[in-house]
Amino acid sequence: METRSVMARASEAAVGIVRGIGPDAFGGSTPCPELKVEALLNHLIFWTSVRGHAAGLKQPPQARPDEVAEGHDFTAEPDWAEAYAARSAATAAVWSDPRAWVGETALIGSRRMPARFAGGIVLGEWLLHGWDLAVATGQKLNVDEELAAALYEDIAGKAEMARQYGAFGPEVSVPATAPLFDRALGLAGRDPSWKRRA
Repeated sequence: METRSVMARASEAAVGIVRGIGPDAFGGSTPCPELKVEALLNHLIFWTSVRGHAAGLKQPPQARPDEVAEGHDFTAEPDWAEAYAARSAATAAVWSDPRAWVGETALIGSRRMPARFAGGIVLGEWLLHGWDLAVATGQKLNVDEELAAALYEDIAGKAEMARQYGAFGPEVSVPATAPLFDRALGLAGRDPSWKRRA
């Protein structure tokens, strides 16, 4: 399976969750202990639209006229959820093109990395943080078996490295009989049974 074939569905899954979040939920806790809902929303938007789009096009981020710094408050913009839907769809379209996955690109600053590695990060941002936001706001992320398989394959290949760099927490033990998406969450340091605090 080519990961590029699931990028549009991953984007749509995350966008569905984002559209279901109102300002009243912004202060809620998430499975990312250091990030409340509003901060995690802004993180997701930044990495799956601004940086993810530039990386797919192999553009240096600073070359983009609409580049903003991480920490920008996208949720302060008018119609921010629909603006994100359009940005996310544009990123998915870029990463659905086979050319995006060839060679190297930069996703984090000017650090070069294999384009396939960067594309996997974008996929993980949509699905992992999409799930984080879903469970934090009482929603359910729609992940089909093909999406779950693409995510699991990507995470399995980079989980230990991601832990070394602090991107993932310690692996959470998940039964081998659990759904593949739950097992991917466990590999990424997430507890599939996480519940939001009242």
